[in-house]
Amino acid sequence: MAQRVHILVDADACPVKEEIYRVAYRLEVPVVIVSNAHLRIPAHPLIERVTVSDMFDAADDWIAEHTDAGAIVITADILLADRAIKAGAAAVIGPNGRPFTANSIGSAVAVRAIMSDLRAGGDRVGGPPPFAREDRSRFLSALDEAIQRVRRRSG
Repeated sequence: MAQRVHILVDADACPVKEEIYRVAYRLEVPVVIVSNAHLRIPAHPLIERVTVSDMFDAADDWIAEHTDAGAIVITADILLADRAIKAGAAAVIGPNGRPFTANSIGSAVAVRAIMSDLRAGGDRVGGPPPFAREDRSRFLSALDEAIQRVRRRSG
């Protein structure tokens, strides 16, 4: 049986929530905003809020447990992206519009581990580049494309 497309958002630090809402309204796709803290969301039947405990990885755990073949997961968290891919997500997209795929996630996890080791050793390493207008545009295109792809597949 085909899974209905839906969006799961790792929302605590997500800079593209407004864009997600706009796409959800236009394409009539349900969205679940998952966070550790109470976030304001639009009063709309397509938008649901899930506030989990403030325990470490509680939001990630909830998202991973609710990921299925119809889920499009939005996260900047590489380890959550890995879990979502392994759980069978239809797509996993970073807020910058870059997709996480089964082919790319292994190297992303490895780079994350190396950077973490360097920081733990006292090295100063830069973080990701600042979020830019191009990232927002790329995200909108990637989300729209992912939804259309899942709908065609579920036909």
